Amino acid sequence: MTPMFSEMLPPLPGESEAARRQLCLDDIMRLNGKQTIYQMIQLAERIRERGGEPKEPLWYKHEYLRRLDERIAERIQGLQSGRLKPDDWLVYGARNLLERLCERGLPMYLASGTDEPFVKREAALLGLTPYFENRIYGALDDYKQFSKKMIIDRLLRENEIPGAQLLSFGDGYVEILNTKEVGGLAVAVASDEAHNGSGQIDAWKRERLLGVGADVVIADFRDADPLLNTLIAP
Repeated sequence: MTPMFSEMLPPLPGESEAARRQLCLDDIMRLNGKQTIYQMIQLAERIRERGGEPKEPLWYKHEYLRRLDERIAERIQGLQSGRLKPDDWLVYGARNLLERLCERGLPMYLASGTDEPFVKREAALLGLTPYFENRIYGALDDYKQFSKKMIIDRLLRENEIPGAQLLSFGDGYVEILNTKEVGGLAVAVASDEAHNGSGQIDAWKRERLLGVGADVVIADFRDADPLLNTLIAP
């Protein structure tokens, strides 16, 4: 996303490519966890601020998804053929966490700011669909019809539970904030995306997610068993 943004954002006089790229990255990360369309709305606003004539945000989203699909095509083919192992593309220890949650009989929901068809495709390729069944949600072109807050409200209503019984895991500020708004317990996953499994916490993510109320911050799911034993009553 950052290369596309910096490519499309008109430079200011004397502005370096590195500075423009950093501005784009800051905008993207500030909106991490929200639907992709919000990042595209921000791009359009930045272009307009600089005297440009932006296209509709939905056009930018579709162009981003087209580029992304090209970039990950080989990865998708590798998963489909079995050449690549699904667990190599999950946050370290994630499957063990899901197994432990299933053993406890907890209904699980997956909500992503990525468009729903892509979320469901990736969940299937990574062998995650059985954990969530039909409780997988993603963004829609009509973005006002989807939000993580809507999903949280729905799961509380359908399961007839108070917000205090909600446990969430996420690396975006939106799901952390929405969880805390209903009184739930929020685990922030400040993973080292460049070196999955390093066990190192991303300091920028940590500070941002603590800032919106995260109760616990972890680098990955390597300590899923003691974590759940601490967070969930027997």
